[in-house]
Amino acid sequence: MKKTIFTLAVAGFMLVMIMSGCQSSEKKVENAQDKVQDAQNNLTKANQELNMAIRDSIRQFKKESETTISTYEKNIADIKIKIAKTNKENRATYEKNLADLEQKNIEMKRKIEAFREDENAKWAAFRREFNHDMGELGKALKDFTIKNK
Repeated sequence: MKKTIFTLAVAGFMLVMIMSGCQSSEKKVENAQDKVQDAQNNLTKANQELNMAIRDSIRQFKKESETTISTYEKNIADIKIKIAKTNKENRATYEKNLADLEQKNIEMKRKIEAFREDENAKWAAFRREFNHDMGELGKALKDFTIKNK
């Protein structure tokens, strides 16, 4: 008899657990909709944060690039002074080469000023190309004063 009562108690307990664990389909749909809405809100917030981070990155890159460009402008001015002190034979060649480098520096300045912060999709490619071009310009300015013998 004790065994029968115990079995009925366990069966009743399990039945109560199963019935209380079941949710209506309306409740399940409502919970799923809440989860979808939360996920959409999180996605929107993450996209906004990403866009802000990219804009900050662009602003920082522009500041650094403008500093580098102004440094190159000073280097060009220093080289012009050195060219003025050289002999006339080499001066024309140096001035022509320096004018080319100065024009490239001006083009780089225009490029960085023309790039808009809302062009997030193009940012990585622009940054890679711009850094390459700035590196080449810097190398050319550095090598300009080296005399090959």
